[in-house]
Amino acid sequence: MKGRAIVLDHIDSREAAALMVDGRLEDFLIAGDAPAPGTIYRARADRPVKGQGGMFLTTPDGPAFLRQVRGLKPGTLMLVQVTGYAEPGKALPVTERILFKSRYAIVTPDAPGLNISRSIRDEGERDRLLEIAHECMENSDYGLILRSCCEGEDAGEIAQDISAMLAHADQVLNDLGTEPDLLLEGDGPHVLAWRDWTDPAEVVTHAGGFEEQGVLDALDMARGISEPLQGGGRLYIQPTRALVAVDVNTGSDTSLAAGTKANFACAKALARALRVRGLGGQITLDLAPMPKKDRRGFESALRAAFKADGIETNLAGWTPLGHYELQRKRGRIPLTEVLK
Repeated sequence: MKGRAIVLDHIDSREAAALMVDGRLEDFLIAGDAPAPGTIYRARADRPVKGQGGMFLTTPDGPAFLRQVRGLKPGTLMLVQVTGYAEPGKALPVTERILFKSRYAIVTPDAPGLNISRSIRDEGERDRLLEIAHECMENSDYGLILRSCCEGEDAGEIAQDISAMLAHADQVLNDLGTEPDLLLEGDGPHVLAWRDWTDPAEVVTHAGGFEEQGVLDALDMARGISEPLQGGGRLYIQPTRALVAVDVNTGSDTSLAAGTKANFACAKALARALRVRGLGGQITLDLAPMPKKDRRGFESALRAAFKADGIETNLAGWTPLGHYELQRKRGRIPLTEVLK
């Protein structure tokens, strides 16, 4: 099956979205029980955690944790936005930097100014988009970022998107409540797919689309601990409470270059494998044996793959034992938590 397909369906009554490219699952989103990233609360400061430089907050959906705060007193009301999914038993991660994000526009109340995505390089197109931005934001003090997918799109659709985000911003920022409250829910999988998967694709929305498009078979593999690597090796991915352990196996290849080939195949495949499994946090790679001279090339391949991934990932580097470590934002729900 060739080409790109965005498949919107449900699994066990949970809204879900899949991105299939040439018959392979490239990305997967599914609704969970926890508040989705992007959710905005009016929260109350509860108690500081001096050792971590943060503050626990009270929200209608349980405790939240805000990092790197100064001068915030218990009892203070504030607006916060959920940035990811919490580990089991831990508080929701939140930030004070509120964003209102859609397919074409991001409204930034705390960062004034009109900005066009740097990936749009045509000066004529940048001028056109800047005109749209000025017209829509004429009476607003908020900031605006127009995303890369605005290039060549209809001015009316872009303006409509900006107006919708401005309305959300006004609704949230002008709310005068005096108790912790949910002010805006984060986007669900179907809206996120429309918002973030912007390359041209066939869109499948009818019930049963997951089975028809091969999504269910791909999810069976993603729920397992291993998958094949290009060239014959295998990748083993096992989440634990402390970290995600990744083991690279060369398979039946016994050549001198087997380890290097398997490790470079891992570098290309890892971002996608973690993304579709919804895995984040600390990730430790137990790589196949390879000469130290090949480490720089491996890091370059890994960096390129994660740059295109879209989920914030810090490449921490090598350990004394020769493992490679990463720190990845918990921006997805682990498949094992929602698909039993």
